[in-house]
Amino acid sequence: MSISLEEVRHVAQLARLELDEDEVLAFQGELNALLGHFLDIQGIDVSDIDAQSHAVTMQNVWAEDFPWESLPRELALKNAKVSRAGLFVVPAIIED
Repeated sequence: MSISLEEVRHVAQLARLELDEDEVLAFQGELNALLGHFLDIQGIDVSDIDAQSHAVTMQNVWAEDFPWESLPRELALKNAKVSRAGLFVVPAIIED
């Protein structure tokens, strides 16, 4: 199976691409080469390979969650440039 020049022009029109004849010929060659690669891949025997949901084995790693005392507010705000009512005050980043 190969892609015709008309099919390349049709796809270019759908993609709103303005291609000259040299570009149409170049794309036809590249797309036909891609189809050749796909045919090579289809020819590989994978009947003895189990299906995989991921390319690599994935496993969640869970760390034990222990509660402990948090940093006191006064200590957290100690080096803050500006604080008000026990909160950090930061410059506004959204303009009207």
